[in-house]
Amino acid sequence: MTTITRGTSNVFADLGYQDASERQVKTRLALAVNELLKARKLKQREIGMVLGVPQPKVSALKNYRLDQFSVERLMEFLTALNQDVEIMIRPHEDATRTGHISVLAVPS
Repeated sequence: MTTITRGTSNVFADLGYQDASERQVKTRLALAVNELLKARKLKQREIGMVLGVPQPKVSALKNYRLDQFSVERLMEFLTALNQDVEIMIRPHEDATRTGHISVLAVPS
């Protein structure tokens, strides 16, 4: 008999990463950046010029190797791509639990 364990909404937490929340935020930001870049059909050299990074960093971004990017840097990439980034702080619904960080993309 196979036992199935239901995961949380954060695969990085499920895998035991200490920085699971940051990894999830970075991944969602990078996904938004990469979707915008894909729509523009730019070459990696052109992407580097738009984002202000060398081609090897563009490759890392496109392959979701995000350890060399901060959350702030990924948000800067989004603004370089003509996107607004808003940070909203509000009380968590359940006062007995800690808050969480989420990234929501509004379809264009």
